[in-house]
Amino acid sequence: MNEPRHPSAAHWRQLLRSRLADSRPGDPARASIAGLPVAQSARLQGLLPVAPVRAAVLVPIIDRPEGPTLLFIERAAALRSHAGQIAFPGGRVDATDEDVVATALREAQEEVGIEGAGVEVLGFLGDHYVLTGYQITPVVGLLAEPPTLRLAPSEVADCFEVPLSYAFDPTRHVARLRRLGETAAQFYDIPFGRHRIWGATAGMVLSLARALGLRGEHE
Repeated sequence: MNEPRHPSAAHWRQLLRSRLADSRPGDPARASIAGLPVAQSARLQGLLPVAPVRAAVLVPIIDRPEGPTLLFIERAAALRSHAGQIAFPGGRVDATDEDVVATALREAQEEVGIEGAGVEVLGFLGDHYVLTGYQITPVVGLLAEPPTLRLAPSEVADCFEVPLSYAFDPTRHVARLRRLGETAAQFYDIPFGRHRIWGATAGMVLSLARALGLRGEHE
């Protein structure tokens, strides 16, 4: 019996473009905390920051011939907040930014050297809230060519890529029970080598899988 073939790079491109084409930033129906949808949960809605700081991240998908990968950063150990954590490049919305796309592209260029001209913006995931007071809009971008990375050492300790097929594989996900305020909820970590993708970043990965129809809405 023939083994099932993995999706081709062309299949991934078509799926990403078609599923994200009509997405819009800031859709309250798609908001989440660490990947948990909040629209139908009064308990989670009660945890949302009252006046969150607006931020945006670029979810960089590199279109490699063997299959697309997600690019992650490891935040520098000396940072005052979220030090050493795995994240996507991004940061606060500046007053001079035209929109969240401008924020995400500016931060990606500053942190790891990704040039905005090489990014095809595919769409947006639902805003992710974090209890430290941020409202983060994930901007999904496709890079036709692997970027020449230039890390800002004061902000980024390392970069690494994870195949999209690996990141979306539920057998790679580790369920953990954590508390958000007084609420206990099940979250998922994604171990990859020496790295552990968790929290809001893992939530964004799962949200992307849901947006592509590859994971159930409440998983």
